[in-house]
Amino acid sequence: MRELQVDVVVVGAGPAGENAAGRCADARLSVAVVERQLVGGECSYWGCIPSKTLLRPGDAVAAARRVPGAAETVTGRVDAQSAFAQRDYMTSHWQDTGQAKWLADRNITLVRGTGRLAEERVVNATTEDGDTTRLTASRAVVLATGTAAAIPPVDGLREIRVWDNRGATAAKEIPPRLLVLGGGAIGAEMAQGFYRLGCPDVTVVEGTDRLVPREEPFAGEELRAAFEAEGITVITGVLLQKVRREAADAPVEATLADGRELVADEILVAVGRRPATADLGLDSVGLQPGRFVDVDDHMRATGVSGGWLYAIGDCNGRALLTHMGKYQARIAADVIIGNGEPTATDVVPRVTFTDPQVAAVGLTEAQAREQDLPVRTVSYGTGDVPGSYVRGNGLGGTSKLVVDTERRIVVGATFTGQDVQELLHSATIAVVGRVPLEVLGHAVPSFPTVSEVWLHLLEQCGV
Repeated sequence: MRELQVDVVVVGAGPAGENAAGRCADARLSVAVVERQLVGGECSYWGCIPSKTLLRPGDAVAAARRVPGAAETVTGRVDAQSAFAQRDYMTSHWQDTGQAKWLADRNITLVRGTGRLAEERVVNATTEDGDTTRLTASRAVVLATGTAAAIPPVDGLREIRVWDNRGATAAKEIPPRLLVLGGGAIGAEMAQGFYRLGCPDVTVVEGTDRLVPREEPFAGEELRAAFEAEGITVITGVLLQKVRREAADAPVEATLADGRELVADEILVAVGRRPATADLGLDSVGLQPGRFVDVDDHMRATGVSGGWLYAIGDCNGRALLTHMGKYQARIAADVIIGNGEPTATDVVPRVTFTDPQVAAVGLTEAQAREQDLPVRTVSYGTGDVPGSYVRGNGLGGTSKLVVDTERRIVVGATFTGQDVQELLHSATIAVVGRVPLEVLGHAVPSFPTVSEVWLHLLEQCGV
């Protein structure tokens, strides 16, 4: 067994793990990273990067069709194979040479293998050939192992070939018929993405009463209307009961709880994520395998004495988003380095990259009322400002603020429409900074930009 002693051991080289390792290394700590697959993780190869790359051609064509003068030039269809080629380029053809070099350039030791906690401050990394490296950390062990797709207990689902996010983002061909199970961010994005790439028959089945059910109700309603206008079938409020394939390459035959029968060539399962912690050795330090690792606001694992174990990114379950994982990495690294005891915010910005996009931060109205906050809401049409008019016809969308009336601050915001992700950071600053409404009134948006929607929202707040 090879022995290696360093200041910090990071298990998992996705965006969160990379950022924690890099920040610690920049502070001249010795760092080792254990990774069993590709340096760069889920986001780089099977998540955000390939999915948004595949969405982009359809978005660009749809945006052009809204602009008179440009619309006339759109005479063909999206070239799926060119989109796949760009996806392959963006994922470096699923090779991590470049990102491994990023670690090496910072003198971070990369250990290939599956990392498991063995005892306090000790991680064993084992290769597929059975070779083991025992890594001992003098300061901290950081868990950054992410999540994997959850498969719901539907009769027959575990017995047939299905797509999860990896199958969808790595696809080489467009199926004639696609059934998407789950109408959250991944399901909605991939449903519209594949439809625009040329799949003529896309059906989304969502068990709750609307798409993107964790967001404001109007977001799901507007998204459904847009999907149905394009030709995507949306079924909500009904659970999938059973599925079957007569052979590995045969069509999927699906039965819904209300008795409806659906047939598709591929089924994408996008109903949620499960923590990748089952084989992490959590039981060796008194934690339960297969669960999210609970952490405090400094990213230290709760229930582990000594303050040496941290969990960042998706594996702690606080916010399953790449940018939040990277943020948590900064928090954990600063604590490890000794840069005080920074406390993580619980404000989460999030974007569903459909068309219309759904961009939100902080609390929805329902969440704020559940917390008994004294709130009022204001709304305005995202497409009803000159900045939207000049971008094309029929942009539409809604902008909504959730305002704490006692503190006179914004506690939540949701925007729908074309490219509204660029409105989100201003809202995030307002929510995280608890900026008073009267101060926000002095933040003047340029004309003509879509950001002018803020003026109308604040006017309704009496500013």
